[in-house]
Amino acid sequence: MPRAPKLASFPAIRGALRFYQICSIITGTMLLLLVAEMIAKYALGYELFLGGSGGFLWFAPVVETASGLESTGDGFNLSLGILVAHGWFYVVYLISCFRVWSLMRWNLLRLAMLAAGGIVPLLSFFMEARVAHDVKTYLSEREAAELHSHSEHSSAADSLPTPAPAMPTENKR
Repeated sequence: MPRAPKLASFPAIRGALRFYQICSIITGTMLLLLVAEMIAKYALGYELFLGGSGGFLWFAPVVETASGLESTGDGFNLSLGILVAHGWFYVVYLISCFRVWSLMRWNLLRLAMLAAGGIVPLLSFFMEARVAHDVKTYLSEREAAELHSHSEHSSAADSLPTPAPAMPTENKR
C-alpha cells in the first residue's frame, strides 16, 4: 500500500495540480491542432503556411515525390510548427504529470494514464477533470480528518481537570 502524502506537502500538491491543469489543457489543444493538421496533410493533401506567396495564412498542396510527401508552399510551415510545438510541450506536460504523481504517491499505472493524456486525442481534458477532482477531494478529506483529530485532542485536553487558581491571601501586618 502506498504511503499517504505528507500534510506539509499539501501546498506543493496544490501548485503542482494547477500547473498540471494548465499543461493538460494546452497539450490537449495542441494535440487537437496536430490531428487537424494530419488530416489536412494526409487526407486532403494540404499544409498550412504563414506568410509567403499565398498571403498571410494559406494552404499549399502537398505532392508525392520519390522521397515522400513534399510541400509546395513557401513561408513559415505552420503544420510543422504545430508538430514541433506539441512535441516540446508534451515534455513539459510529462514533467507536470510526474510532479503530481510523485507528490500524491500514486501507483505506476496512474502515471501511465496521465502520460497517455498527451498522445490520445481528448483524453487530457478528461484526465485533467478526473485528476483535479481526485486530488481536491483527497486534500479536503485529509485536512478535515486532521482538523477533527486536532479538535478531539484539544477537547480531551480541555475536559481534563485543572487545579483551581490559588486564592490571593490578604496581607496582615
